Amino acid sequence: MTENSTVRTIAVVTNPQSGLGKGGAVASAAIARFRARGAEVTEVSAPSAAESVRRVRDEIGGVGQGPKPDAVVCIGGDGLINVILAAVAETGVPLGMIPAGTGNDLARELGVPTEDPIAAADLVLNGRTRTIDLGRLEPAASGAAPIWFATVTGTGFDARVTLRANDMRWPKGRLRYTVAALVEISGRYTVPYRVELTGAVTAGLGNPGEGSMLETEAVLVAVGNTRTYGGGMLICPDAVPDDGLLDLTVVGALSRVEMLRLLPSLSAGKRQDHPQVKQFRAAAITLTAPGAPATADGEPAGTLPITMRAVPRALTVLVL
Repeated sequence: MTENSTVRTIAVVTNPQSGLGKGGAVASAAIARFRARGAEVTEVSAPSAAESVRRVRDEIGGVGQGPKPDAVVCIGGDGLINVILAAVAETGVPLGMIPAGTGNDLARELGVPTEDPIAAADLVLNGRTRTIDLGRLEPAASGAAPIWFATVTGTGFDARVTLRANDMRWPKGRLRYTVAALVEISGRYTVPYRVELTGAVTAGLGNPGEGSMLETEAVLVAVGNTRTYGGGMLICPDAVPDDGLLDLTVVGALSRVEMLRLLPSLSAGKRQDHPQVKQFRAAAITLTAPGAPATADGEPAGTLPITMRAVPRALTVLVL
């Protein structure tokens, strides 16, 4: 369900390095469009993630450099959005997106134009809002702060691929993830996972029920609030971002040859029909696996064990 609102004052968060450097040009085009249509823009460009969050919180609280914003707009990719979730989640302040990253999975999920910053800016100013869920990742480490995520938390092989891809400068686009996967597939592969589901539902996905547990060797386990990651890879094909649940995809002990056959179709955004690919749905999920890394919206999120919970209606977004 969408609602109309008025957006006339905007706090814009930029990341010029998004999309291998295209973020600066996209930001200039979008900000010029906002101002041409009469919006008052306050720019937030901080040297660190923590400072960006602090400054956005100040803007939302009315103690920043500009007027209290009607919306916060991220000009960048899923990684920048992930950072700013710490400031906007559960505030009711709408989040707008001007995609300028490599993957742009959240924008694509919500129908935000990914190749046209002017159209994306107009979408923000048109002020149609929708509330969606977020996932909250709770590390087991004592004192570690929870991490919000809007799209997918990846663990195991896919997290290692994402972390490697983030460090690569060539090739560009989704092909980067494929190259990173080919490198990672030659290293450590399957690990023993323990998966605990709380508030599990069947929904045609084969869940064994409330409070269920699965122990299995797996290549990767991904938890999605939305369907895709890595620029369109359909890892949680039935995920719905406002159903109060998280979707879980377990890719079991595939051989390296089988995984090499699976990667092209996964990269092409195709649904995976394989006996070793299993899907579940639950309100909360705890994953345990020795040494397995995790990423949230493509950003580093520590190592397992972690617990992830669906937080209903935690984010207001600007959409078509």
